Amino acid sequence: MISVKPFAGIRPPKELVQEVSARPYDVLTSEEAKAEAGEKSLLHITKPEIDFDPMIDEHDEKVYAKAVENFRKWQDKGWLVKDEKEYYYVYAQTMGQHTQYGLVGCCHFENYLSGEIKKHELTRREKEEDRMRHLLAQNANLEPVFIVYPAIKEMADIIGWGMADKPEYDFVSDDGVGHKLWIISDIFLKTRITRLFEEMPALYIADGHHRTAAAARVGEKKKTANPYHKGNEEYCYFLAVLFPDSQLSIMDYNRVVKDLNGFTPEQLLWRLKDLFAVEDMGEQEYRPTAPHNFSMYLEGHWYSLTAKPTTYNDADPIGGLDVTVLSSFVLDGILGIKDLRVDKRIDFVGGIRGLGELKRRVDSGEMAVAFALYPVSMKQLINIADSGSIMPPKTTWFEPKLRSGLVIHELKR
Repeated sequence: MISVKPFAGIRPPKELVQEVSARPYDVLTSEEAKAEAGEKSLLHITKPEIDFDPMIDEHDEKVYAKAVENFRKWQDKGWLVKDEKEYYYVYAQTMGQHTQYGLVGCCHFENYLSGEIKKHELTRREKEEDRMRHLLAQNANLEPVFIVYPAIKEMADIIGWGMADKPEYDFVSDDGVGHKLWIISDIFLKTRITRLFEEMPALYIADGHHRTAAAARVGEKKKTANPYHKGNEEYCYFLAVLFPDSQLSIMDYNRVVKDLNGFTPEQLLWRLKDLFAVEDMGEQEYRPTAPHNFSMYLEGHWYSLTAKPTTYNDADPIGGLDVTVLSSFVLDGILGIKDLRVDKRIDFVGGIRGLGELKRRVDSGEMAVAFALYPVSMKQLINIADSGSIMPPKTTWFEPKLRSGLVIHELKR
């Protein structure tokens, strides 16, 4: 049974929310965070290495201690204040013409371990360790996991009722994304939300696999240490924003490669013609138009690459993915890139940066060739998670990113 619950959030006063809230820790380098962080920014807590000059290793014990010091300081100064009661919160994000509505609540770590909260990515042990150390030091989830649930009308109705009053927060961040937050205090609505999640067959991690894995390890650790463990302790839960699958879309996640593995551009094109229908689109940007159609930028020209049927298997959740086709037949088979996680010859560009970023990096001479992919669908993500399969690295890119610091979950009451 899926266990989701309301909680007493720690959050900024409404007049400070724009100053305190920040972009997620993992979309910024330390240098970018240092340049971006104002006096009250949550980045002093989520990326505390920025408070050291020169900046020290982010995994140094002093850095974790500084995060704890700053978290306490923010609360002492009233920049973060704990709600007196347990609530669900409605979080609306607007980017361009699209708005998506999520519920901020807490998920149970046992549901992750049992497979009821499903993953589609592998996690790296060292990143798990880092998130776990932060979580144990702070005894709080500072940043939420992005969770997807199967859309149902009653939940949409409840969220609509929850937004009947004026929002607690309403601002636009520097990146142009609008953020609104409402508090759901009605006992009936809170109870019904919890019951609706109990009736769901599964939840799906969209973004935040390492935070989820770290929260599960902390939950197990605290469970083992507590001889009176009941399963409803606050440490059993981790912070999440839960969105209906009907509102979300996944952006493309593209690749740039430093060299052609000894081939000339002409030789590369000839090799590709064995696998794809290749069409020179000239100097005008070309974006993939459908699954199994790719875009390539090489020596000032854009190319359409349409995969031949022998390269994919749509009956296989993984074999039908375009990232699998590109990785197997082009990146590995032609360009000699065997492991996307460690090979320094390849880099990844989120679709939010646009095709112009691919062109810029190739034209600058930094990279030799770029590939753009048609985005994965939510249906594909859910099918892969349901099958127990794992997507290749760097397959999904979600926008807008969740704003950190709107609500924080403390592991102790």
